Amino acid sequence: MKGMGNMMKQAQKLQSRMLKLQEELADRTVETTAGGGMIKVVANGRQQVVSITMDKEVVDPNDVEMLQDLILAAVNDALAKAQEMVASEMGKITGGFNLPGML
Repeated sequence: MKGMGNMMKQAQKLQSRMLKLQEELADRTVETTAGGGMIKVVANGRQQVVSITMDKEVVDPNDVEMLQDLILAAVNDALAKAQEMVASEMGKITGGFNLPGML
């Protein structure tokens, strides 16, 4: 039974470290661009888009579809980078084990 108690303590420590990391990652951001840097998207560790900026030159009323495509590409890339950042940092704590519900 003593081994079970130690295992529970270690699990609690791991959970505490992971919760702290999740809080820290919420403040960390990743940035990506599209259209040669004309569209910039920033996302945080909660996979939330926190800002989108674009150069005026990319806004062409005659080609709205291109602007939509650029924004979509940049947002998807930013969210993918945010997920990679979280997975990488969590992997450092969990030793590479994928723990459901923690990412």
